[in-house]
Amino acid sequence: MTPDTLRALAAARTSRQLSVLLTRLSDGQQHLLVEQDRTLSALPSANSDAPASILFGAARQAAETGRSGVFDLDGTDWFIHVHVPRSRLLLVGAVHVAQALAPMARTLGLDVTVIDPRGGFATPERFPGTTLVDLWPDEAMAMLAPDRHTAIVTLSHEARLDDPALDAALSGPAFYVGALGSRKTQAARRERLGALGHDADALARLHGPVGLSIGAIGPEEIALSIIAEIVSVRRGAALGRTGRSVAG
Repeated sequence: MTPDTLRALAAARTSRQLSVLLTRLSDGQQHLLVEQDRTLSALPSANSDAPASILFGAARQAAETGRSGVFDLDGTDWFIHVHVPRSRLLLVGAVHVAQALAPMARTLGLDVTVIDPRGGFATPERFPGTTLVDLWPDEAMAMLAPDRHTAIVTLSHEARLDDPALDAALSGPAFYVGALGSRKTQAARRERLGALGHDADALARLHGPVGLSIGAIGPEEIALSIIAEIVSVRRGAALGRTGRSVAG
């Protein structure tokens, strides 16, 4: 790997850009593609022996699935190495469900941040090993800049906290947006979000009541249903949602 390629790969990782490194196994020639505005673009290369467009197509397909592998181009093997930014989970509301959900999510490889401006809620004692942000949700979302590798779940049961977070989440590219609460709570929430300018398509992205319908009772089971739904959306699984019995 050349120093320029290494620097570009490191820069993509720092800026949370998906990238794909193409390596010709016969001689180690490499080409790096970096995501910009949801499109993978090849960086300029000093080597004029650029691979065919069909290889770039295979790289883009690999990026969609997040799976690396060997690709045969006219009898020549290329290794397609997909570098996907670590998925993040932003939890709004340092409540009991968040305490159960944070360690589950970390076990699955998600970087977890708990957001709550209320003193005494988001503390290291209640959330060991978790990044804590004590800003109001709108400020926190502006600082954290959720991308399409980010899941956002509101848990506080307080509109003053949940609504600004959901407003920001539905305005951005987060791959999952969920909100705790009953169907009655969700209906009122959707009305408020609609009044903020979110159309039907945007509101359809909101998973609420949050989590898969497994009859969950208690913080731990509710957390399990939420992380299972996040995984199902992340992996494109066709799991039906028939609602949940959790009271709001």
